[in-house]
Amino acid sequence: MSKIAGCHKVILAIILATTLGWTAEARADQTDPRLDQLFFQLQDVDEPRQARAIEQLIWGVWLESKSPTLELLMGRVGNAMGQQKFGEALELLHSVVAIAPNYAEGWNKRATVYFLLGQYEDSVADVERTLDLEPRHFGALSGLGLIYMRLRKEAAALDAFERALIVNPHLGQAKAAVKRLRPAVKGKNI
Repeated sequence: MSKIAGCHKVILAIILATTLGWTAEARADQTDPRLDQLFFQLQDVDEPRQARAIEQLIWGVWLESKSPTLELLMGRVGNAMGQQKFGEALELLHSVVAIAPNYAEGWNKRATVYFLLGQYEDSVADVERTLDLEPRHFGALSGLGLIYMRLRKEAAALDAFERALIVNPHLGQAKAAVKRLRPAVKGKNI
């Protein structure tokens, strides 16, 4: 396996691990009032296990929708992504964002699929739409950092990861990326 293919599989595993672990029992989205309290708790907690539990609750709220149709589509998206059928997932996500243009997670998920397909400009556009709807979306901010790293835009990647850490200071991969990128970016500015 090539180094690039191995890296692609690691990135896919990270994305799937952080975005597919959801249930759709309740009906909510990025406007749910529970999120304010969850983000407050995320800032306040020190224990990594508690932070991960809060992150999962936030993801759960983001993934909930007010529509059984959206829940069905998003479930199919998750299945397609899990099977690495990214073209199928993309087609489903086109429907999701058409049906629910104010559903941030539809845009974020489509940004993820665009990223996995190497369509970085489309991915950035969908991340920006996600952040318009939910500025605290640490997953979208981290994803933006990954996109900019792929595009070799280190300063933009550093900014995205730092913004993600402001929202969620428990993102280990974002911390590692900042640690790696900061010296390189600062060295270019001298």
